[in-house]
Amino acid sequence: MLLSGAAWAENTVNDIASAERNGLNAVGSDVLASLLDMEAVREIRPVARKNPKIEYSRSWLAKQSRPSLSAQASCLAEALYFEARGESVKGQFAVAEVILNRVDSPAFPNTICGVIHQGTGKKYGCQFTYTCDGHPEVIHEKAAFARVSKVASIMARGAERPLTAGATYYHTKAVSPSWSRKFARTASIGVHHFYRRHTRLSSN
Repeated sequence: MLLSGAAWAENTVNDIASAERNGLNAVGSDVLASLLDMEAVREIRPVARKNPKIEYSRSWLAKQSRPSLSAQASCLAEALYFEARGESVKGQFAVAEVILNRVDSPAFPNTICGVIHQGTGKKYGCQFTYTCDGHPEVIHEKAAFARVSKVASIMARGAERPLTAGATYYHTKAVSPSWSRKFARTASIGVHHFYRRHTRLSSN
């Protein structure tokens, strides 16, 4: 016999309710009580944040766990070692921001390693001097590399970039390259000035 729509829906709801009652009875009252224990619920820990809140100090960085670096983070750590290992922790984070800002910019390669090695092998054509200065990239200062590796790991995992206001260029204060007069300076941190291209406003 075919049931009307209303009768079929009522029978279906009754079947579901009956199945739920049977299932709850099978679990037992003691188990249900423990599942509903609010003290147990309160003890459930939240999922760990992707990154800790950054404090730009050596003491804070020393407390961070030693990272296992991905291939891209390894490129970033190498660049920070050769470009900024003598900088303050804040200065190292700032240089990392520039590299990652370039990754996000359509004007540069879209990977960390690609950005760092852009132009490598071309005399005066590389973006980061250490990749084309003719000297082998040998890491002698293990403690310094351990520190910049932590910076690289944190930044490569997607930490915020509040220091340089979107800068995609920097240079040491000891030089004054001609290109720096064409760009907007966004920050001065440690021994570096940071820049980004001027934003062009469209006209109607």
